Amino acid sequence: MAREKQGLEGRLIDTSDLELPLGKRTRLYRFFEILPGVLSYSMIIALFIFSLISPTLGAIYLLIIITITLVKAIGVAIRTVQGYNEIQRAMRVDWHKRLMDLNEPHRRFEELRDRSSTAFNYDEHIDNLRMMSVAPKDFPDPDKIYHAVIMVAYNEGLETLIPTVEAVKNTNFDNKKIIFVMGYEERGGPEIAKNAKKLQEMFKDTFYDFIIVEHPDGLPREIKGKGPNLTYAGHRLAEYVTKKHIPMENVIVTSLDADNRMSEGYLDYVAYEFIVNPDRKRVAYQPVSIFMNNIWDASAPMRVVAVSNTFFNVINVKRPHLLRNFASHSQPLDALYEMDFWSKRTIVEDGHQYWRSLFHFRGKYEVVSIKVPIYQDAVIEETFMKTVKAQFVQLRRWDYGASDVAYVGVRMVNKKRRKMPLWFLFPKFWRLLDGHVTLAAMSPIVAFGGWVPRLLNFQSRELLTYNLPNTVSWIQLFASIGLMVTILMSLRMLPPRPKKYNKVKSVGMVLQWILSPLVAILYQSAAAFYAQTRLMTGNYMEKFDVTRKVVKR
Repeated sequence: MAREKQGLEGRLIDTSDLELPLGKRTRLYRFFEILPGVLSYSMIIALFIFSLISPTLGAIYLLIIITITLVKAIGVAIRTVQGYNEIQRAMRVDWHKRLMDLNEPHRRFEELRDRSSTAFNYDEHIDNLRMMSVAPKDFPDPDKIYHAVIMVAYNEGLETLIPTVEAVKNTNFDNKKIIFVMGYEERGGPEIAKNAKKLQEMFKDTFYDFIIVEHPDGLPREIKGKGPNLTYAGHRLAEYVTKKHIPMENVIVTSLDADNRMSEGYLDYVAYEFIVNPDRKRVAYQPVSIFMNNIWDASAPMRVVAVSNTFFNVINVKRPHLLRNFASHSQPLDALYEMDFWSKRTIVEDGHQYWRSLFHFRGKYEVVSIKVPIYQDAVIEETFMKTVKAQFVQLRRWDYGASDVAYVGVRMVNKKRRKMPLWFLFPKFWRLLDGHVTLAAMSPIVAFGGWVPRLLNFQSRELLTYNLPNTVSWIQLFASIGLMVTILMSLRMLPPRPKKYNKVKSVGMVLQWILSPLVAILYQSAAAFYAQTRLMTGNYMEKFDVTRKVVKR
């Protein structure tokens, strides 16, 4: 049944085609759900088949894959350094001052136009002032911009929640123009409701308002996940700003997990980019997620995972064409209202929001990189074994983003539902599919593939086959240069070592990288295969398993 809602311009907007299916899928949809898993398994099976046909053929196939991996590793190392340097430059900018410059664009343009500076995006700032001074009516008044921060929670304690709210309070943006919304789950129990009321009492005079919203359990056609909570809170926010006569187009919404700590300049930076972008409604803003809040407390395998995930986000600073909504992100309230906020039917509502927005705006949608961090926690549970399990649960949830392959694929092959040129959408679809397949298959092939042609043809004395394990080892040794860059960059990004730890802990921060091949296979690859196998078999993941992050005192 089509669902229409009133748009801000007074027109009816059909949001039914944005929804993910629940229950039985069409054959075409099932084809695309099965596709990532089939390709991932096929990449590994192909090595055995080629090796049985001809050891040389198997060796060539393997060397092609390893060469591709090596090239990517070199690119990752280069972009990690570039991305880190760009983040450091962006963090040195006084974004509040730049935002205030937009109040008087003509005067500030005349003052700054002839000055030279090496500051981050300084020339771009001058161009923005010139643009605004020429046509000031095309841009919103900076003093009328509001931020709405939606923090979602399940059953987290005050020791986790208070620092997240404090970080918002300590940003340089005017607190009286921040509407803080805490959306918590009824199924989280009475303790989270009590914590929400405590937080409201603590911060009621800090922000424009502090609103608490309880998301009821068991609403129809919703999975148990973060998306429904965010969407429910978003609707309450829309009602609130309407009641307060605040224009929705002047409100920027940021979603936060309970353990997120935003940088001081984040809200100013987002408001600045929002104002100077002429097509601001069709833009989302993506900070750099850095998983280092509690990195010194985490165990070695979890540190490797956390730093690897951090580097993935750092690298994307230099790959704007690959940017997607991830974890915390910001989007205008009028856009969110039109598209009925976030999906209530997926456990990966953040990444899915990119595709949902892309189709809603018929391809005219982009994600702008906000090159300052929002800090998040590494996974820690009460015991090591619980932590090991919790980390896998988190990664398999992220890797369930493979479900978007079907969401995009069925629209791509249907011109009416595609809503954009095929030449524009297909590369995006291909990168989505390729990313999930390589995440699953590459690590085990690189780690063990060198022995397959030799073991399946143990009587063969072909030079290429016989020396293949040694050849692969030398290539891997060369690729370890990239790992050295990773280690050095990880040490530079570490927060100060807590006094409770001695210098031996710092040594462990280097030695932990011995575990990286094991982590890549047992966590990243295995989690990807798990998620893709669930999709292949129709055993859908429709419950958001909350990852606990225990605070060590």
